[in-house]
Amino acid sequence: MSEFRSFRDFYPFYLAEHANRTCRRLHFIGSCLVLAVVGTAIVTRDARWLWLAPLVGYGFAWVGHFAFEKNRPATFKHPLYSLAGDWVMFADVLRGRVSI
Repeated sequence: MSEFRSFRDFYPFYLAEHANRTCRRLHFIGSCLVLAVVGTAIVTRDARWLWLAPLVGYGFAWVGHFAFEKNRPATFKHPLYSLAGDWVMFADVLRGRVSI
């Protein structure tokens, strides 16, 4: 059972786990690449592209955590909240609420 009662409770923890700017940048790059991969799959009507989405998304994020942030990704304990956190942080970067 999660120690967080809601995503609203989880998100401040998620942001604290992404205090390193390089880690946040790698997350942002990975998310952009996920969108590019999904867009390519849609435009080409070729679902074979989709296997790349988790590879680039998690690949960039995990390099950020292990090499720069020096912590374990929240994905291992809170997979759904972590996935939501990735996209909320991505949107917050675009809105200027989180800096990269």
